[in-house]
Amino acid sequence: MLTFPAGTSAPLVRLGYLARVQSGITVDASRQHTEDKVTLPYLRVANVQAGRLALDSVTEITVSRTTAATATLLPGDVLMTEGGDLDKLGRGTVWRSEIPVCLHQNHVFAVRPNPRLDPDYLAYLTQSAYARHYFESTGTKTTNLASTSSSKIRDFKIPLWPLEKQRRITDFLDAETARIDQVMSVSRRTIDLLEERRWASIYNGVTGQNTSLPKSPRSLGWVDCLPDNWPIVKLNQVAKLGSGHTPSRTRPEYWENCNIPWISLFDVGSMRNPRQEYLHETKQQISQLGIDNSSACIHPAGTVVLSRTASVGFSTIMAKEMAVSQHFVTWTCGSRLAPAYLLYLLRSMRQYFESVQVGTTNVTVFMPDLYSIRVPIPSIHQQTEIVQKIRATSGRINQAVDNLSRQVELLAERRRALITAAVTGQFDVSTASGRGVTE
Repeated sequence: MLTFPAGTSAPLVRLGYLARVQSGITVDASRQHTEDKVTLPYLRVANVQAGRLALDSVTEITVSRTTAATATLLPGDVLMTEGGDLDKLGRGTVWRSEIPVCLHQNHVFAVRPNPRLDPDYLAYLTQSAYARHYFESTGTKTTNLASTSSSKIRDFKIPLWPLEKQRRITDFLDAETARIDQVMSVSRRTIDLLEERRWASIYNGVTGQNTSLPKSPRSLGWVDCLPDNWPIVKLNQVAKLGSGHTPSRTRPEYWENCNIPWISLFDVGSMRNPRQEYLHETKQQISQLGIDNSSACIHPAGTVVLSRTASVGFSTIMAKEMAVSQHFVTWTCGSRLAPAYLLYLLRSMRQYFESVQVGTTNVTVFMPDLYSIRVPIPSIHQQTEIVQKIRATSGRINQAVDNLSRQVELLAERRRALITAAVTGQFDVSTASGRGVTE
């Protein structure tokens, strides 16, 4: 609940009394039959972040000039998002005419304050815990998404301080949040560098770059040199190549009594996690009847899996017997190849898989390219050592990333608490330094 120090409370005023809330235009507007059209930049929910704009991926839309005139943004408009995830409800930032003429979609509201309301103060207010509570409690929620509406934005009651005080609050928060944002930026950049180090350790390990062994040029399409005493073989000579299938969806009996783990595109999300080696559970299962009446088969535990369509190049190891859909290929390792070493080999080849994939929307790596893969095969003892070193390095990276991620979370919490305290008048911004407010 919003509270104010005694004697300093501001009146709570509906935002609809202080600003015009303007809806954007839909994609359907681009289908209007008129020759008098114009193509303009078009802001979506993804472009509107809390307190900032992401303008590196702005799309365009072609609409009539009449439609464009109803949704053209003006400097000082506060962009507020309709929703998506809960944390996106009503989040806002000020439009400063970064693009001279720009439109916004119907899921982004342009709130145009009157002279009694400072745009920057309103933008900070939307980032406060008070605003989050309001929009989350009044929003419409479905299973995975939430949304607000223009009427809910108009009904949002805001503490209306005198304009001079609104600007003092804004000046204070500009300075204090800049300090916090700088620390958060450094932490996030450090996390990115640690992840780059993780991939470098994998690549250097499986290709012997971090050893003192004599090396020579030996191009495989994804590595330029390897230790001289590491044999190079076709992957399907040391591991059995397999694939998968989806039983017919038109036969409902194939999809009854499903208890066999079945790797599908729904599992790619967990395979993207660089910390994961083994997949223990799948999102979907199939039945023995479905397997018996399709090209699907059960692969043994320890089989290495690679996604070859849609999200290309992600890999994991089966923790137990599983089947796979046609979107994946499998390798069941022989005596010369350790599954964990193959897993890290495949992960070091991500750029190679991207280079041989075909298509734009529905990308795939064709089987001939998979049959032709050649890999270095050090001894099993060396493979085990390589995997152990990769795991040790990844463990240290995981700990550092977790510590930094927690730091970012705490800073984000502090940032919101500081904004909430300032806009609700819990301290005097003309004398407060901001430090210790949330202690």
